[in-house]
Amino acid sequence: MDPRKRWLTWARWTQGQWRAAAPEPVGDLPALLPRLLRPGLPVALGLDLPLGLPRAYAAARPESGFPDFLHGLAARPEFFVVNAGLETVAAASPFYPARGIAGMTRAAHAAALGLAGPQDLSRWCDRATAERPAGAPLFWTLGANQSGKAAITAWRDWLLPALGSGAPIRLWPFEGGLHALLAPGCAVLAEVYPAEALRHCGLKLAGSKRVVSARQALAPALLAAMVARQVVPDPALEAAVRTGFGADAAGEDRFDSVIGLLGLIGVLDGIRPDFVPADPWIRRWEGWVLGQTALPRLPGVEPDRVGLP
Repeated sequence: MDPRKRWLTWARWTQGQWRAAAPEPVGDLPALLPRLLRPGLPVALGLDLPLGLPRAYAAARPESGFPDFLHGLAARPEFFVVNAGLETVAAASPFYPARGIAGMTRAAHAAALGLAGPQDLSRWCDRATAERPAGAPLFWTLGANQSGKAAITAWRDWLLPALGSGAPIRLWPFEGGLHALLAPGCAVLAEVYPAEALRHCGLKLAGSKRVVSARQALAPALLAAMVARQVVPDPALEAAVRTGFGADAAGEDRFDSVIGLLGLIGVLDGIRPDFVPADPWIRRWEGWVLGQTALPRLPGVEPDRVGLP
């Protein structure tokens, strides 16, 4: 939500390597895509925010899939209202809560949406795997471990206006594989999860990413991961890495932005597979995290059967 905590790290492929710049503020949202797009060049944009809907919620929708649903939100502004109480929570307005309330639970939130339980609030890619803990469910909007308000801001204030203007956007994995979607003059949007990408790069923080000393201690390994991915940092980016991305509150966001970039490059270059489970709910509605191959831990479901139709 806070523009001061929105950061972008970009790299351009040239002369057999990626030239990467230091994180910079995203700035004016309508200007973001025009700023990134160049004639004759494809753009892959990793977004640290949800792209997709939980299958239990999507099951009652009439649209063909998430892209169709997203386009239709332009006519349904009530969808983005954050409910203060459960009495107003509904499929047409699913986000909750606007503030902390004693005794509130995700189970009650799920029940208000007509879902079977709190697990139905999460997409499969949000759930815990053998490699990482669970991410936050889409419609939850309270606390540090939530992504609902980021989704609201990005969808309502950026994606919908861009789609409405006819911007050349393609959504991974709903419209196809990453490499198949890349085309000159188009931007392919894919969901990245820095906590996932960190593991893909073989990196592990000794402490919280919110602490500058923990980020600074990771600098040698992070610079080595850049070398392994043929990423050449400009002097400002190398300095940012070595100083832990700064001691201010946005330091963790600059760090996440760089980690997300490395995760995206890993898939672009084939270091990580462009994997999406062969599940029609994931491919049409829920989406997936770019580069993730670990499947969710689901009670009563055999691991090798998860994600199969």
